This record gives sequence, structure tokens and C-alpha cells, in this order.
Amino acid sequence: MAVDAEPWVLLSLGTAFVVLRLYARWSKVGIRQFQLDDYLMVVFVFGFAADVALAYTVGALFQGLTNSYMTDAERASISPDSIEFYNRQGGSKIQVAGWSVYVFNLWVIKLSFAVFFSRLTSGLRHLHIRVYIAYVLLALTYLFVALGLLLSCQPMHHFWQINPDPGPLCRPTNSPFYVLAVLISDVATDLYLVSIPLAVLWGVQVPLRKKVILLGLFGGSFFVVIAGTIRGIVILTAGQQGAISGSQWAVRETFVAAVIGNLPASQPLFRAWASKVGLSGIFSRSDPSRGQSHPLSSMDKSKKRKAPISQYTGTAWASDERIVDNTGPPHSTKLSDENPNNIIVTHDFTVESEYLKDR
Repeated sequence: MAVDAEPWVLLSLGTAFVVLRLYARWSKVGIRQFQLDDYLMVVFVFGFAADVALAYTVGALFQGLTNSYMTDAERASISPDSIEFYNRQGGSKIQVAGWSVYVFNLWVIKLSFAVFFSRLTSGLRHLHIRVYIAYVLLALTYLFVALGLLLSCQPMHHFWQINPDPGPLCRPTNSPFYVLAVLISDVATDLYLVSIPLAVLWGVQVPLRKKVILLGLFGGSFFVVIAGTIRGIVILTAGQQGAISGSQWAVRETFVAAVIGNLPASQPLFRAWASKVGLSGIFSRSDPSRGQSHPLSSMDKSKKRKAPISQYTGTAWASDERIVDNTGPPHSTKLSDENPNNIIVTHDFTVESEYLKDR
């Protein structure tokens, strides 16, 4: 059987994105200032390698065979001493391991995002609470899925039983629990995580083009959701090729997650490279000496106009990823001489971030 190079190519590219992220972090804050999310990405690389190795094994060593997609007559006709029986048992065992590693990889990236967002929202108490909720959500969903994968079929050796039919929950290639529990938990956690930075961007006054770029950086999880949904559909409809197709799509989804999970942290490096080749206009900058402040705003319903209500001083990335940093005491400013509507600004801070610099 010819070796499928795609998983290995995706592993190489995914690892490259992790290396870029670590280099960007090292060049910006130094290795001693690495945070938990940086180390989680190192763990992820090893998990991704294991996922690719399992995806390769199920096709190369076991011809993509498992205990699924067989009639009762076909099961009874397979001799326990045959190569097919051996391949089906081996392929089923690989499927159990593959699902477990696949889930581990995705949740490692989700946790990395949550840790990253905890710094991103530093100074915004209501959003910081949402990050704590994300930690709880990730822990509960991972326990539910990881334990469910192993306990949904008992006794466990039924996962690779050939004859008699062990039942749909014990066919790891296309187990309804495997497909639906993982897909629903994956999509739900991704949507919740992406809502955190989007909530920050919604309240920050930045040019539309800048906001679109930032939405692309932080909203990329939607592509992971799409990839996961496609994987679920493929597994349920692929027939005899379900084991191989499902493993391939697991690698593809993990790769997409690797790219999305590392782009925001690598963005300062891309900006520096763009500047060196004369493409700094992509990150348009109005003041070369410092980042531009962007006030969070709210609508004054009585005046039908926006008034800045909270600004924070600080930059990102050393603590460089923080959208805000509540350094400096708040102060009150009356604008009656400048504003005929006598709007009172009770808290005046500055929002300044590596991600929101008007470069």
C-alpha cells in the first residue's frame, strides 16, 4: 500500500507554526517569560505526532480494517486465525487510541487558548470571569468525552470483538457516541472560547479594517468547527473507508487547530517581517513611536452618541497579550467646557495593545 504523505506534510507544517509561535515569544519576552500556553503547544506537537502515527498505522499496517461495516454473515465467515481477523482487531484498537489522542490534542489547544485569553482580558473583570468559566467548561467536557470514549463500551475488549457483532457503541470507527459526543463538545467549547476575544473587539473603537484583521485572528476557530463537522459527516457516510477517512480528517482538523491556535501569538513576528519587506501598510501605523489607544465605549441612550467609559494603559506581550492592563489609578474628568452636553467621564483609562496598535 502506498504511503499517504499528507499526514506527514500536515504534521511538518503544524510543527512549523508552533516553532514560529515559540520564536515570536522568545524574541519578544525571552524564554524565561514563557507562559503555560506556550508549553502546552510543545505538548501538543508530541500529541500531533502520535495522532499522525496512528493515522498512518491504521492504513499501512491494518489496511484500514476494523470491526465495523460488516454483516453478521461476514463476521461469522472470518476465521480467528486469518490475516483479516488480525487486521480488524488491530485496526479497531488503533481507532480507540486514535480517538483518545485526537481529543487530547484538541483540548490541549483549547486550554492554550483559554490561558492566552486570561492575559488578553486582564483588567476586564466581566470578561476575565468568562475565562474562568471556560476553564471549568473545558475540564468538564474533556472528562465527559475522554472517559466516555473508554467507558461507552463494556467490557472494553468488545471494542475489537469481531464475532458476534458487539453493537454500534463498540464499533470505534463509527460509534454514535464517539462521533456525536466529540463533535457536540468540540463545537460548543470552540464557540464559547471564540466569544471571549470577540466580546473585547466588539467594544473597542478601531478602524473597520483593523477589526476585520483581528476578527480573522481570533475568529479562526470557526474553521476548526467546520473541519470537525466535516469529519463527523465523513465517518458516518464513508462506509468501508471510514477508518482511513476519519483518521485523515482527524489529522486535518488538528492541523487547522494548530494554525489557528498559534496565529495570534505569532502575529508580532509576521508584523516585523512585513515591515522589513516594505509591507508595513498591512498593519497601518499612524504613530511610529507608540501604539494607538482605543477606547472602549458605550452608548449614551439619552444623547444617542458614544462616550468613552473605560480606557486602560498598557501594552501587550510583556505582558504583551493583554488587550488591557489596569495600571494607573482611575481619575475623573469633567468635560463641561468642551462638551455642551456636560457628559461626565468618571473613569478614564487607555486601551493599548500589541494587537490594537494602529500600525
